[in-house]
Amino acid sequence: MDSPGQDINLNSPNKGQLPDFMIDVPVDPGVAAQTPAVEGLTEVEEEELRTELAKVEEEIITLRQVLAAKERHCGELKRRLGLSALGELKQNLSKSWHDVQVSNAYVKTSEKLGEWNEKVTQSDLYRKTQETLSQAGQKTSAALSTMGSAISRKLGDMRNSATFKSFEDRVGTIKSKVVGGRENGSDSICSPGSADPPLPDHSPF
Repeated sequence: MDSPGQDINLNSPNKGQLPDFMIDVPVDPGVAAQTPAVEGLTEVEEEELRTELAKVEEEIITLRQVLAAKERHCGELKRRLGLSALGELKQNLSKSWHDVQVSNAYVKTSEKLGEWNEKVTQSDLYRKTQETLSQAGQKTSAALSTMGSAISRKLGDMRNSATFKSFEDRVGTIKSKVVGGRENGSDSICSPGSADPPLPDHSPF
């Protein structure tokens, strides 16, 4: 829809004149011209930089594609060689441990620990402690051996005592009666010294 004040009649004497509300609008003559992206650069320099930027971005894309292809090829080679992620991790850890062992800090620490160990083992306190522990072990072994001998001797004395023999005789007598009763076909177990006759048969007439 035409804005108010705008005359579109071609035969009008006001043809080609701007409406009143646009007369006071300032017009910047440099708006149409393209300003450089960075102040101080000419249009030629800016164009050269833009061309170089496009070239570098294209190279980056190409390198990414090449890297992805190389990674796929590397994974295929590892798969064909049977190299798993766990095996690779073990290999890396082994290499890292080897690097640690050959490092100066590790070698110096090992030497220092060796010196400390030698000093400790050669000290009077270490020797006395070792001798004390050795004597304590020998005394403990001797005490256990003596206790075992005393228990064996005590058991032997008990076996030879009159009380044990009397008990053994009683057990033997009961055993012989039980075995003898079963051999005679009787399942009843009679108490020792029992001579009671069997009860009469009260069967009905």
